[in-house]
Amino acid sequence: MGTLAVSGASGKTGWRVVAEALREGLAVRALVRPGSVLPPALIAAQEEGRLEVVRLALAERESLHRALEGCDALVIATGARPSVNLAGPLQVDALGVREQIQACRAVGLRRVVLVSSLCAGRWLHPLNLFGLILVWKRLGERWLEQSGLDWTVIRPGGLSEREEGLEAGREQEGVRFSAADQQESDSIPRRLVARVCLQALHTPAAIGRIIEITSSRELPNQTLAEWLSQNSALQNSPR
Repeated sequence: MGTLAVSGASGKTGWRVVAEALREGLAVRALVRPGSVLPPALIAAQEEGRLEVVRLALAERESLHRALEGCDALVIATGARPSVNLAGPLQVDALGVREQIQACRAVGLRRVVLVSSLCAGRWLHPLNLFGLILVWKRLGERWLEQSGLDWTVIRPGGLSEREEGLEAGREQEGVRFSAADQQESDSIPRRLVARVCLQALHTPAAIGRIIEITSSRELPNQTLAEWLSQNSALQNSPR
């Protein structure tokens, strides 16, 4: 892989995607909003010349095109933040994703991994009290599915900040993988979500799939590629 773009790179999941990609030795272009504050790990990587940071608003079409030019893949880790603005999920999780899809098509970037959410598309869910967030996430997913790009949707469960026991190569909990609409609860550390996103990029069998993930210390360690090889007949059945 050449250069990986990560949008929402200053967010709690996005910066971990960047950090894990840098750990793998990938060239990374971090896309962040103009006023975003970078986490210390990304500041250090930028100062060391290991990370390219591009500040832009996703609605600035020409800027977004320039930011994605020369990249081979994109991980979309943007997401609406809790706010009194109930239109935020529509603007970020649906329209913002559409802007990125259109930009990828314009510059010839084909491989896209979207970080969505467990239960995306469900109406009767407490998260929808915050601007119908799951409804708009599903719309963003649908636009990606219909884009003609080589896409993968990762739907994590409740996102945890837990880092202990997740040192590289010494994970103490395994990921529970499933096809769309199979899981409804449980959580997963953001660090593991980041690793699954990168595994998806390296796994051709992940293209065209919605993959739900949670984790548990009781589960054995298993990569996405291993799970897909054992469950190749599973078909997505998203709502």
